[in-house]
Amino acid sequence: MNPVAGDPRFFERAGPFTLSQVAEAIGQSAAGLPGERVFNGVAPLQTAGPQQISFLTNRQYSAALAETTAGAVLLEPKLAHLVPSGTLALVSDRPVLAWAQVAALFHPRPALNPGIHPTAVVEPSARVAADVEIGPLSVVGARAEIGPRCRIGPLVSIGEGVVIGADSRIGSHVSISHSLIGERVYILPGARLGQDGFGFDPTPTPTGFVTVPQLGRVVIEDDVEIGANCMIDRGSAQDTVIGAGSRLDNAVQIAHNVRLGRCCVIVSQAGISGSTTLGDYVMVAGQAGLTGHLHIGQGARIGAQAGVMTDVAPRASVVGSPAEPVREFFRQVAFLRRMMRRDQAAKHETDAGQG
Repeated sequence: MNPVAGDPRFFERAGPFTLSQVAEAIGQSAAGLPGERVFNGVAPLQTAGPQQISFLTNRQYSAALAETTAGAVLLEPKLAHLVPSGTLALVSDRPVLAWAQVAALFHPRPALNPGIHPTAVVEPSARVAADVEIGPLSVVGARAEIGPRCRIGPLVSIGEGVVIGADSRIGSHVSISHSLIGERVYILPGARLGQDGFGFDPTPTPTGFVTVPQLGRVVIEDDVEIGANCMIDRGSAQDTVIGAGSRLDNAVQIAHNVRLGRCCVIVSQAGISGSTTLGDYVMVAGQAGLTGHLHIGQGARIGAQAGVMTDVAPRASVVGSPAEPVREFFRQVAFLRRMMRRDQAAKHETDAGQG
């Protein structure tokens, strides 16, 4: 089956659009462009036709570019010379951003369908803006507040007192309690926000461990995206905070009292233990684990499957478990490989002498 972008069974379609309209969407001047050209969609290089737009960000796909029949291709200026004749080069210093803008032009988000589904339950004391969409079998608790133009999917549970800011989207089967959520926040299906943090007296009594009450909240600032099946625990006494503009991939665990700065990126299956603080623009790769009460400096990068047990300096990059600076880690790897080769050579000489 050929790859398809924007299957109409699942995605809204708009257009067609002239080249000048496409240029306007990516913030470029239409001067000098053949504005009469018309495009009806976007597609991969391999399947795009003369009325479709594609994109390229990596030279390793230059073979596909050479054979494409796309009407136009978004790409960096340094790759423009690779565009075949008959295809228009739309150059951009940020081709991924330009692709996002063009794709959104042809495939805008579905329009809201304001109203509360007959099977949804909304407590009378909840404050719900008139243009909010609430899907089937969802529940909105007492004193909850849902701002304008929000979409609440099916089977969502919004607890008492929860606040959701304007233009937010809450996916199906999400549960939210003890949370204050900003504007333009997207929470994908299955996420759990505001549940009890993992807090208890570590010395068991004769009947087991005693749970410490979790009295904080979850605070999600503006323009955050939270992936499917993420878990964000509320704080024990202070708040768990996800900074503005941050992105959490699917299946991320954020423990109680964690604080993320602005525009942090946490990749799938990473876990951050309680009371750890991340500065702005920190990136945590997949399956990394951070112990509690750490400080990760602004702009730091945590490698995939890293085990972070000590503070990380600003703009540092660490890998491995226990995590170490990248250069030190690979220096040790190289040393061990040299030792192994030397040992293998010595064994080979010994075996040859014995033979």
